[in-house]
Amino acid sequence: MPTIPAEPAPPAGEQPHQHREMAESFGTDAERYDRARPRYPQALVDRIAAAPGPAVVDVGCGTGIAARQFAAAGRTVLGVEPDPRMARTARELGTEVEVATWEAWDPAGREFDAVVAGQAWHWIDPVAGAAKAARVLRPGGLLAPFWNVPRYPARLAEAVAEVCGRVLPDAPFDFRAMTRGALDGYQPILAGTADGIRRADAFGEPEQWRFDWEWDYTRDAWLDQMPTQGAFTRLEPAALGEVLAGVGAAIDAMGGGFTMSYSTVAVTAARTGAARPG
Repeated sequence: MPTIPAEPAPPAGEQPHQHREMAESFGTDAERYDRARPRYPQALVDRIAAAPGPAVVDVGCGTGIAARQFAAAGRTVLGVEPDPRMARTARELGTEVEVATWEAWDPAGREFDAVVAGQAWHWIDPVAGAAKAARVLRPGGLLAPFWNVPRYPARLAEAVAEVCGRVLPDAPFDFRAMTRGALDGYQPILAGTADGIRRADAFGEPEQWRFDWEWDYTRDAWLDQMPTQGAFTRLEPAALGEVLAGVGAAIDAMGGGFTMSYSTVAVTAARTGAARPG
């Protein structure tokens, strides 16, 4: 798998982890989040689960989507989640969870064989996050944040960008970005994650793993997922309704459904045998 070239980290004002209100907004409808959000490819789960030792900590575990997949692969998983609403749903669905931000969480001397984060590491300070991972990982343990990166069908991307640009003209998002290469928009996150790992000075060289897959969505399934996305979690009901109506009309014009292409991308690094930071 390719390593990740060192690049300058994005300016501090552009880092997602500083937007705490958005980072902790996903619990507004935790049941919908768990129902509608995509899972992760089994090939990724199996590769991470092949790391020596069974103990996994899932950072920003949300409702436990990834945690349950790792548990099904035979791992023992502890979730760390800052939103009590998400944590409650995760517990109800069988995941052990401690409520805290990753940076402030107290591992109480516990050690793990893998630190994972599904769709969550960009909400964490990449330098402090990697240092905490180094503190709790056994030598040889794996740090593996990962993301599902969607590639919208062109017609749908244009429709979503048009509707959102019209309904949400002042939103701090470039909705036109979804009409461009999907992975391009994630490069600052991936590079920042790798930079944080290098600065922890406790890991081997970061690698990037990529797994491509597809998922078929009906109109209703996609409209169920949209309110769980960061751009929409805090919208007023009227504005959200207008966005969903416009996107729904676009999907109807496409025949009532579409196929989404995903790339699940992980930035991974193995804990070296050096002494852990205090």
